[in-house]
Amino acid sequence: MAETKVNQGAPQVEVTPSGSEALLLKYKNIIIGAVIALLVIVAGYFFWKNTANQSFAKASTAMAKAQEYYSQAVMSDDAALFEKALNGDSINAGFLAIASDYSGKAANLANLYAGICYSRLGNNEEAAKYLDKFSGVDDEMVTPAVKGALANAKASLGQLDEAVSLLTKAAAEADNSALSPMFLIQAGDILESQGKKAEALKLYEQIKEKYQDWTRYNSIDNYIERAKQ
Repeated sequence: MAETKVNQGAPQVEVTPSGSEALLLKYKNIIIGAVIALLVIVAGYFFWKNTANQSFAKASTAMAKAQEYYSQAVMSDDAALFEKALNGDSINAGFLAIASDYSGKAANLANLYAGICYSRLGNNEEAAKYLDKFSGVDDEMVTPAVKGALANAKASLGQLDEAVSLLTKAAAEADNSALSPMFLIQAGDILESQGKKAEALKLYEQIKEKYQDWTRYNSIDNYIERAKQ
């Protein structure tokens, strides 16, 4: 039987000033990929900080199989494995049950995993629901990246104003050249699609002023000129 592949959602599109779609999709894979990479850091941080916490230790044991399914799903883009990570199997709990049955940091991490799984399955409504439950961690990369993923889900649902708000907050929280310019450009793309060129221009000019070491810095003038038209 042919392997089932993950629904990638709408095709990526190039931004045009008159576009009316949630054009954030062209950056979606970058943000989701960043969150997936950072999950490894988050999980390791939580486990290291909570090894003496009996409740968390029990939750982490329950989570082990779900994380295994998740890792396999990321490597193979197999929808069935993302479903198993979410819902578990006949023996092991999935992220949804862990988020429901446990509390504190274990449930918080399970909510994050569940949100990313739903995003990879193309279910943006559930992705937004669970990513919104993630309360963040004390890390300048993880929490902003999750806000970016949540913004993608919100934009895909047509909640463009909320997506812009999340992206600008994520850019401010990250305040680095790895994430902030990407978030600000996404927010600017959405604003332009709404006809709010002056607001988009402010975000592009912020990139030019603050993030000279951004890898695509030379392209920011094109965004600025476009917003001025």
